[in-house]
Amino acid sequence: MVDRSVRVRARFPLAAALGVMLAGSIGVGSALADPPAGCWAPADYSLAPGERTPRRATAADHVSVPNAAAPGLPVLPPYAGVVRRVKLPDGVKLVALTFDLCETGGQVAGYDGPIFDALRRANVPATFFAGGKWLETHPTRAKQIAADPLFQIGNHSWDHANLHIDDLGKVRREILTTETAIADAKVAAVAQCPAATPVSHDRLFRFPYGTCSQAALDSANAVGEIVIQWDVVSGDPADIGAAAIVANVMRQVKPGSIIVMHANGNGKHTREALPLVIEKLRAAGYGFMTVSDLLHAGTPVTVPSCYIEHPGDTAVYDRKAAQKTSAVSHPGNAL
Repeated sequence: MVDRSVRVRARFPLAAALGVMLAGSIGVGSALADPPAGCWAPADYSLAPGERTPRRATAADHVSVPNAAAPGLPVLPPYAGVVRRVKLPDGVKLVALTFDLCETGGQVAGYDGPIFDALRRANVPATFFAGGKWLETHPTRAKQIAADPLFQIGNHSWDHANLHIDDLGKVRREILTTETAIADAKVAAVAQCPAATPVSHDRLFRFPYGTCSQAALDSANAVGEIVIQWDVVSGDPADIGAAAIVANVMRQVKPGSIIVMHANGNGKHTREALPLVIEKLRAAGYGFMTVSDLLHAGTPVTVPSCYIEHPGDTAVYDRKAAQKTSAVSHPGNAL
């Protein structure tokens, strides 16, 4: 069930926030970054051939959709709406790195292992917004992520459907079946690694394509999901190179920023850019937190609708989804 403190959130004292900031800046070798003892050897984290690259799904890749989890308590202000960043106390410089692990119905998405390696080497916390289907098709990686005290798993729907236009029953199913997949990954992680203590804070949800209708947003909040977007767009799905990704981040970042990237093979050059992003942010005085910890360290800055960089810029995805729905509903009209 979602943390009841969603209703009345107790703030981290400034000293605690600074303590987490310093923890996120500790060098390589900190115990926090080590894998849980006796669970996985370093070689177990190595990237397997072809694992990074998304591919078309086959019959052998079929996974069953799990039963829906129970809804959490409704999310109320100041967390209702769409969280884009967090307002922090003066002088506190913290950011949240987030990575999407989405997977559509017809594919098996990748696992960009060097991203996880870079975060572990640098002892940087991060939040991964995982699709439920991705967690099911990558069970070993899901357990490793869930077991790592640096990483938080958020909800990115079951199979990355556009939820701007879908019926609210589907919105609930996409969210709550993925909550089951997240819970299952945590249970499996502890079963293999009893020393693990999976990060378990608020229920966080990120809409696919960064788009939502008012009804879908209200539905997500109603089942206990804090809806998280971003205020820093890395641009990593585009083939712009590592230097451009770094420049994008550094141009937009401010204290309390939420930065969006991808770790499912759809982030081109993210693996090369991430160590540079971490280095430059640290040089600029920033520390790192998971999204939940960042929410606790300040006050969420919310907006009433979803968008990528400015209101209305998700229309291209919504038109495509509407055309697809129309073609299914009226097959005689399909070209």
